[in-house]
Amino acid sequence: MSHSKGFRPWPTLASSVLAVLALCAAPAVNAQSEGGLYIAGEGFGFDAAAERALAQNPGGRRFFLLSLPAQAAALSPRATPAQVALRERVIAGNGVLLVCQRDLDNGRLRSADLVDAVVAVRGWPAKGSAQLPHGERYFADENRAVLPSANEALRTLRATCS
Repeated sequence: MSHSKGFRPWPTLASSVLAVLALCAAPAVNAQSEGGLYIAGEGFGFDAAAERALAQNPGGRRFFLLSLPAQAAALSPRATPAQVALRERVIAGNGVLLVCQRDLDNGRLRSADLVDAVVAVRGWPAKGSAQLPHGERYFADENRAVLPSANEALRTLRATCS
């Protein structure tokens, strides 16, 4: 795993705000076949997360850019021209734009305010729920093709969206 100078990989599943902030600064994974998960959230704007993702995933390697509500304006049809241009660069660079389903469910985001390319991702189900059967990584109705295949990235994504 290759990391920028001074970055130390997060040793446990991101389940706190500090973990989310640390992950905003660097990808959750850096495998050859698939890029990492980048989070636009507090302390890291959409622009910074998108530019870092594009720089660290050259040549069309697929990567994932999760926008938390405070940074989701770039995902709107009413985004500024600069935001639209960056969003289009992310998509053209094989980036997958993500938001948390919980933010749609609780009204912090509205699906009508998001462009069609945005994918909503569920967090971990409630303890004891059968929504995600034991040993499964994806919900039955999820499109696996648009979600990370790397365990660490998928776990971080689910934890952030829980």
